[in-house]
Amino acid sequence: MVAIWGANFSVLKVALRDFPEVSFNALRLLLAATVFLVAIAVQGKPARLTGREWQRVAVLGVIGHFLYQLCFLGGVARTPVANSSLIFGCTPVAVALMSAAAGYERVTPVRLMGALLSFVGIYIIAGHRAAISGSTALGDAMVFAGMLCWSLYSVLAQPLLKRHSPLVVTGWSIAIGAALYTLIAIPGFRTTPWREISTLSWVLMAASSLLALAFSYMVWYTAVQRIGSSRTAIYSNLTPIAAMIVAALWLREPIGVRQVLGAVTILGGVFVTRLAASTAPPEG
Repeated sequence: MVAIWGANFSVLKVALRDFPEVSFNALRLLLAATVFLVAIAVQGKPARLTGREWQRVAVLGVIGHFLYQLCFLGGVARTPVANSSLIFGCTPVAVALMSAAAGYERVTPVRLMGALLSFVGIYIIAGHRAAISGSTALGDAMVFAGMLCWSLYSVLAQPLLKRHSPLVVTGWSIAIGAALYTLIAIPGFRTTPWREISTLSWVLMAASSLLALAFSYMVWYTAVQRIGSSRTAIYSNLTPIAAMIVAALWLREPIGVRQVLGAVTILGGVFVTRLAASTAPPEG
């Protein structure tokens, strides 16, 4: 998942040279939702969600797919990548605090230290390029809202994942989010220059949908189900390292001493978190 999400930054950078952002994202969501719904149908087992559970799935679709995608895409377009990286580096801390507030997980000081250490690594990589100003304030706010949406999405799913598979929870929530997103994308579809979009961009759109959305979301929710949202979230901070490596190999973006030091610090944070998890006594 980390490798795919890291590569996805370069994929988006190339594909969006041809695609308008909203049309591109709507197609990604629709394709991923279709794959999930087909997989659920092929599985042949009815979801058997209660009315209250369907309500929670709908909330997940609105928060984790519709609002998150709107905020993320709009924010990234209005603020430097460095700012986005720093803001999303807060995800493990936000998830840990939300999960603890909801009573789903205990957040130990060592685990929190690992999350903060990982964030420091992201700051080392991107912090020197971050620029907080009036011109980026809207974008920063949108990215921050997107980070909160993703964190809340990860935490709110935990009760559902105790009774249902990640396929069902992710599939129905992304279908709801894709439907809502498509409604606002319809005007953009009419003005999109479809004939001018290259074959490569179409392939990258499909790859981004099937891998960065469909496959990676399944991995994410499977991890949330098995190891909890706090431990899962810390691994998302490895994404900047993967993004840096792929961009260097594909887009020839340079890697300097600062990037290497940041990567080592991020890995240290993940190691501390894993060490805390492996040495913690069983609960109950």
